[in-house]
Amino acid sequence: MKEIIFVVEDAPEGGYTAHALGESIFTEAENIEQLHAQTREAVICHFGADQITKLEYLVYARES
Repeated sequence: MKEIIFVVEDAPEGGYTAHALGESIFTEAENIEQLHAQTREAVICHFGADQITKLEYLVYARES
């Protein structure tokens, strides 16, 4: 499986959102630990458990 990079942003209502670059995968969570688990679950849902990547990168995007 190819590498999947998620861009993480602060959610307006609190918590975080993450979307994958180049894939239609989106998820959200209250904290970063939950967000990491949610991204893995979203990848499994999108591709199937046998296709899941071993490494995921969460890139935190923050406006200056």
